[in-house]
Amino acid sequence: MPVEKRVRQSYPSVSEIDEKKHVAMVKDIFGTIFRRYDFLNHIFSSGIDIIWRRRLVRRARFFRTYRFLDVATGTADLALETARRYPSVAVTGIDFVAEMLAVGHKKVASAEFTDRITLIEGDALSLPFAVDSFDTAAIAFGIRNITRRSRALREMTRVVAPGGRVMVLELNLPYFQTFKAVYALYLNRILPAMARVLSRNPAAYAYLADSIMHFPSPQNFARLMEEAGLTAVEACPLTFGIAYLYTGEKPSR
Repeated sequence: MPVEKRVRQSYPSVSEIDEKKHVAMVKDIFGTIFRRYDFLNHIFSSGIDIIWRRRLVRRARFFRTYRFLDVATGTADLALETARRYPSVAVTGIDFVAEMLAVGHKKVASAEFTDRITLIEGDALSLPFAVDSFDTAAIAFGIRNITRRSRALREMTRVVAPGGRVMVLELNLPYFQTFKAVYALYLNRILPAMARVLSRNPAAYAYLADSIMHFPSPQNFARLMEEAGLTAVEACPLTFGIAYLYTGEKPSR
């Protein structure tokens, strides 16, 4: 298991830094919280993140390659959920944080899915796969950490077969104004306070709140998917809009 990196006391807002610094910051953050990442995610979301991933997996489509791509796979939760639900599907996960992948490799081995799940280190902005390689490409809670989101979406569209599906699961601010105020209080006050007790890098969870606050609206993100070449784009709110599941299809030739 990789050695945890030195913990930062704070991180700048995503609205104040350029792409290069954002990438370095994301690597630093996930290189410090990988040991307790899964545990804290389930605690802070009350386990709802598991339900959201299952919703995504149920809507995946397999018809030609029977291959699934999990972009920004992290510790491979989405990859594992897909392998469990679809015994005939081969799953590939890709991430650029080696520490997170090391945890993912252990989980895949423990679940005895090493013959069906392949995890590789790589960049979402330059996917090392040929055109039309997968039936479905998905990213769960990762697009928020990518500055050049349009390029990542174009890459996912490129590697999906015609008629295939690109899916994005991401956190968002709720659509009810009252609930939005309560959720903002949770993100900016309660979550950081919990993180100071439970995490050795509480600043990482302050970044989480900041990145959600600065993420595009569902309408604007759906437009990015359309601009990436996807059709029939849908933005489905989950749990009062705390998360959204976006789906789009690659046009048939």
